[in-house]
Amino acid sequence: MSDAPEKAYKNLAFLTSEEARAIRILCEYEEPKRRFAHQHVHNTIVFFGSARLSAPDEAQQRLSQAQANTEQNPGPVAQRELHQATTALRLSHYYTAARELARQLTAWSLKKYSGYHYYICSGGGPGIMEAANRGAADVTGGKSIGLGISLPMEQGLNPWVTPELAFEFHYFFTRKYWFLNPCKALVIFPGGFGTLDELFETLTLVQTRKIQGKLPVVLFGKDYWQRVLNLEAMVEFGTISPEDLELTYPTDSVEDAFAYITHFLSVAEDPATPETLPHL
Repeated sequence: MSDAPEKAYKNLAFLTSEEARAIRILCEYEEPKRRFAHQHVHNTIVFFGSARLSAPDEAQQRLSQAQANTEQNPGPVAQRELHQATTALRLSHYYTAARELARQLTAWSLKKYSGYHYYICSGGGPGIMEAANRGAADVTGGKSIGLGISLPMEQGLNPWVTPELAFEFHYFFTRKYWFLNPCKALVIFPGGFGTLDELFETLTLVQTRKIQGKLPVVLFGKDYWQRVLNLEAMVEFGTISPEDLELTYPTDSVEDAFAYITHFLSVAEDPATPETLPHL
């Protein structure tokens, strides 16, 4: 008797085909849902920000190397690398701030709830994402989530993501869903197109009340965000309402961001107050 033919759900060629795209999308919804439930993950504090920022020591090392390269070959390529390295060192304090804020929030959650209640969540990559996961790992027993995305320019998750909470997505939109579904507070550090995309999609969901309740959205780095975003101009042109300016909370202080987030979460959890935790 010959072997039975391969079952469809074991047929890798089919599962990776165009016809099976809906199945792959469903897998990126159901598998994280199952794993979050198994790990008792219900609430997250999400960190967004540039993958290009680095820790101060790494930025300094990069600058020293760029300076040496420029001395040996002072061409336009070396000059561009020197400029990029100089900027990276100037912005490296954001890495330090993200790491410290994540550490404080993790320690607060573990102490307040005698265990895990709010998990730090990032995109799992380098830069600000790494800083957030690293900050959570700085706390004894600290855990954090990494929602990675398969991209040609990034190589896997950073080493500070908790292994059982490490994910790799193919589709941006399924990844975004899992960023926001359990999210109870959001901290956005300076970043590029991806960060802006995540910021504005979140603000759209809050503005249109697809996310119900108030979602604290901290914009960390006033100088950066004031120069990159001109929300007041949007109010002036009538494309957003004046009250939409209150959807974000700008700050330059780790202590201020920590106090703002923890105060909101504590108040929202109190059944005696009208404030409720956000939910998608």
